[in-house]
Amino acid sequence: MTLSPDARPALARGVRLVEDRVRGGHQLLAPERALTPSKVAVEILGLCDGKRSFGALVDELASRFDADRALIESEAGAFLEELAGKGMVTL
Repeated sequence: MTLSPDARPALARGVRLVEDRVRGGHQLLAPERALTPSKVAVEILGLCDGKRSFGALVDELASRFDADRALIESEAGAFLEELAGKGMVTL
């Protein structure tokens, strides 16, 4: 599956991204599940508000990191599709 530029990714119901003040970093919490996302993953997840399109999300990340848009689209898309498969993100 290739993520459509019009998709509006959002954290699934009951999932939240929280700052882990004890260990530093962040945790992605879901019912009976927790993941420790990388700094780049936190940047991606922070833009998943259900209002912003995937295309706009990619544009924002490319601008923030002065990186190749096609590479970001591919990698962020794969990351979000993986989380969607785990029920942690809606597309």
